[in-house]
Amino acid sequence: MKNNAARTAVIGAALLLFATIGTACKSMSTDELKKSITIEDMETKWVSKYFQVWPPRLILVPQISFRVKNTGTQPLTYVNFNAVFSFKGDPENFGDCFLAAVRGKPVPPGELSEVITMKSNFGVDGRDLKSIETNPMWKPAETRLFARSKGSQFILIGIYDISRQIDFKEPEAPQIKKDEGKK
Repeated sequence: MKNNAARTAVIGAALLLFATIGTACKSMSTDELKKSITIEDMETKWVSKYFQVWPPRLILVPQISFRVKNTGTQPLTYVNFNAVFSFKGDPENFGDCFLAAVRGKPVPPGELSEVITMKSNFGVDGRDLKSIETNPMWKPAETRLFARSKGSQFILIGIYDISRQIDFKEPEAPQIKKDEGKK
């Protein structure tokens, strides 16, 4: 008698676990995904990808950071993002970033995700900040942000302007002390 009751309890717990996992992993259609994602707290800027003092070289790339608000009725799981960066008016992109952003911790309905940061793999090359800021090739840029979930196609979330803000400070040149020059 006890074995049957224990067996029934174990089977019931296993069925509940499988039902919960099945609900959490349910795929979303493209339309459901469109209705479930709103971008919040978008921040754009240019950051250093590469810097060397000598010979002087600096590469800046555009970066976006944002949070996803779940405006749908089911948790957001397995959401991949693709950011395609381009200069405004140019038909070709100059960089992109693919990121599997929402993974282990689902975003419940009405909640916000952690901050998601994506940066381009290509950007603008120069000797230093001044040479990039005055470079005619450093034109206004934008990113097209796409999302995809398990079972959906990629959808365009939006097109966002990249600000001209630069989050990079050149290191100060080393100072030679008066006593060091005499040695």
